[in-house]
Amino acid sequence: MSTYIFLKNVNLMKDLCKKYIFIVGCLLLFGCQQNVKVTKISADIFFNEPEKSSFHISPDGKFLSYLKPFQGKLNLYIQSIDKNETLQITSYQDQGIKYYFWVGNNRLFYVKDKDDNDNYQAFAVNSNGKSIKKFNTSPKTRIEVIDEMKANDNFILIAMNERVPESFDVYQLNVKTGEKVMIIKNPGNIVEWISDNNGNVKLAIGSDGVNETLYFRESTQVEFKPIISNNFKNSLQPLCFTEEKNHIYALSNLGRDKMALVDFDCSLAKETRLIYENPQADVMDVVYSKSKKKLVYLTYEISKRETHFFDDKAKEMYDNISTQLPNQELKIIDKDKLEDNFLIKTYTDKDPGAYYLYKVTDKSLVKLSDVNKGIDPSNMCPMQAISYKSRDGITIHGYLTLPLGKNKKDLPCVIMPHAGPSTRNLWGYSSEVQYLANKGYAVFQMNFRGSTGYGKAFQTAGFKQWGKKMQDDITDGVNWLIKEKIADPERIGIYGYRFGGYAALNQVIYHPELYKCAVSYSGFINLFNYLKSFPAYYKPYQQMLNEMIGNPESDADYLKYASPIFQSDKIKVPILIAQGAKDPSVNVNEMNQFVKELRKRQISVNYILKDNENHNFRDQKNKMEFYKQLGIFLDKNLNATK
Repeated sequence: MSTYIFLKNVNLMKDLCKKYIFIVGCLLLFGCQQNVKVTKISADIFFNEPEKSSFHISPDGKFLSYLKPFQGKLNLYIQSIDKNETLQITSYQDQGIKYYFWVGNNRLFYVKDKDDNDNYQAFAVNSNGKSIKKFNTSPKTRIEVIDEMKANDNFILIAMNERVPESFDVYQLNVKTGEKVMIIKNPGNIVEWISDNNGNVKLAIGSDGVNETLYFRESTQVEFKPIISNNFKNSLQPLCFTEEKNHIYALSNLGRDKMALVDFDCSLAKETRLIYENPQADVMDVVYSKSKKKLVYLTYEISKRETHFFDDKAKEMYDNISTQLPNQELKIIDKDKLEDNFLIKTYTDKDPGAYYLYKVTDKSLVKLSDVNKGIDPSNMCPMQAISYKSRDGITIHGYLTLPLGKNKKDLPCVIMPHAGPSTRNLWGYSSEVQYLANKGYAVFQMNFRGSTGYGKAFQTAGFKQWGKKMQDDITDGVNWLIKEKIADPERIGIYGYRFGGYAALNQVIYHPELYKCAVSYSGFINLFNYLKSFPAYYKPYQQMLNEMIGNPESDADYLKYASPIFQSDKIKVPILIAQGAKDPSVNVNEMNQFVKELRKRQISVNYILKDNENHNFRDQKNKMEFYKQLGIFLDKNLNATK
């Protein structure tokens, strides 16, 4: 990411000042579109892989790099900015590249999938495609990058659990020779290592499963010492070191509900300055410039993503780009070392966006690639921020996307709980949402309690509520749609991935009268086995997971009630299930038995089982098959053309 540090991603709240005007706004916004001719678009176009993605720029600003499909797998390409010449660097056909970055001006480090079980393999290669180096690691070793060390062309800092599966040690890796040297041995409780601006690891975060402890050392010559401990419900997240000795920038909700940007003195073990907070939302992204040695901007989201600038020149550049690309949301995704060239990504709720190269010297923009050139934004549907009250009085925020060309009352509706629970929905383009809206469905996404971005109280309100109040929040949203006459009560379905799929199954178990069908894509069905499924390096978090989800011993009755596999006899509606046989979170034998029990009771089940897939389908053919079957299944059960 060049000399910018993109620090954290903490989700945010909605704009409370707009929460009561949704219905009027929707009628004004969409009422004139009833006679709009809608162009139907196939799943192949909506879910087509991007022609190019994951753009980066070399530190000297001479080359662009990106990932592009080759024989169905993502491979690495290099493009000269001045000569516009392109070179394919890798040609993998077994597994694609997961992520990569530049190490100096002439070499790149990348990680690719080793197999279908989330095991990775690391490599480095010259920008001319030569001198490729594979870094040998033991089977099932996971690699995490601590510091890209932009000031050094030969080394990066990584953490690996090669010695013991439960712990990540710190290594200095020579990207030219492949030699790795352990420089810090994990004592067993450290879950995160953090380096300063010179590549020295001076911070560590330890966990005993319930409490987190921040460890600090003034130099690499002394031992780490604990400076502050917090229950995991409270958070101090180090971002980077400031230019003041022993000070760091951090996101903190200590003594407050929302995540705020603060200056924290490690030697005094206390917050010394509140830099920025928003009373309605958590701070999301924070960007720091190593070259300028200053904060550049941060973002937060209420109804849409908002940016707060610390640097006037960055604000001026942002405004200039906005003038050239009006009505577009902008993200700076990379820059060169001298800050002469920036990579920009655009998007809206109706436009998947594009990548641009911005040259500071002449303020010019060069379009590099569309995210999906098959999408015409004029055929897409606006995403509207909404809110409603839960049965116990909590405000639940979300988004509603209504189809074009229809009366905006009594619509067929697809409920889409997000994949979290510790994530949230955001405003912006979604292929899934637009695909369903284009087919004629109102698409409803809610951020039920437990979602991140709304502060500490809102998130912890979801603890041990997977099968209770979180489900109530979803149900209350469906009833709100019916009350406002947006949804036709006879044509409501529910679809989700991961937790969303789990919620879809629980919704038709608890409230079969509300739904005509349900779709679960890699949805959890047995919380007992889900809690056991985490890899060894999650062991320090086990007590925390028990407190957030449920303790298999003391909460056994609740976990059984909240697990769909024990409630299959209550399902009355058609079900579509998509599942990878190698998914560690969902035991495939249990899923097979779950489907068998449903079919034994004459419940219609469309079961898509892929032997070569994990939790998330990666093979493009498998993904396309699923989305086509999703469309057919919903059309059959919800009659969108009525």
